[in-house]
Amino acid sequence: MKIEQNENGRRAVIVTGGRLGDWALDELREGDYLIGADSGAEFLVSRGLVPDLALGDFDSVPPERLPAIREAARECLAVDAVDKDWTDTELALREAQDRGYADIRILGGLGTRFDHSLANVHLLRQALARGGQALLVDEHNEIRLCTGECRIEADPRYPYVSLLPLTETVTGVTLTGFRYPLTEAVLTLGWSLGVSNVLEADIGNVTIRGGQVLIIRSRD
Repeated sequence: MKIEQNENGRRAVIVTGGRLGDWALDELREGDYLIGADSGAEFLVSRGLVPDLALGDFDSVPPERLPAIREAARECLAVDAVDKDWTDTELALREAQDRGYADIRILGGLGTRFDHSLANVHLLRQALARGGQALLVDEHNEIRLCTGECRIEADPRYPYVSLLPLTETVTGVTLTGFRYPLTEAVLTLGWSLGVSNVLEADIGNVTIRGGQVLIIRSRD
């Protein structure tokens, strides 16, 4: 199912309960539709920001902080911790998509819980399947999922660019603007061929003929 684009053209930013810090504030811009998922809502409220939507089971929020979240958020959706089928981050992504947001950033989606981090990487497929684009961002990484063609703008914050397949094989991989170009290459799940490239042009192009590849920009 395709997303009917939100007519105001805004992007949605999901702040969820992984590793967060003041770096996340630098990722926000005026006009963002802010979704606080679980303790991500507490993070926003504690920084004086107003979530457009707070949602989740709030099991990671101290009970005494819940009234402040409910009061500050423009809308609050609480779900039962036992009954729900999806993580709070997936609930937030689904809500953002259902409300017409095709450009989505997820902050705090990576952290010490590797199961949650990996599940959130897999959520990028869900956004892409509905015609949107979601990015996972933390203090050291920006992760997107590419199929077909992607343009990568140079960013001094991220000196490294890695390509890792999310499908068993990714075929017809061609890179231009990179230190280590590829032409009609094949990336195979479980192999590290695409790790630690460097973008040397102002814009790099990634083209693939088949499959899905994660593009991970990072810094130490």
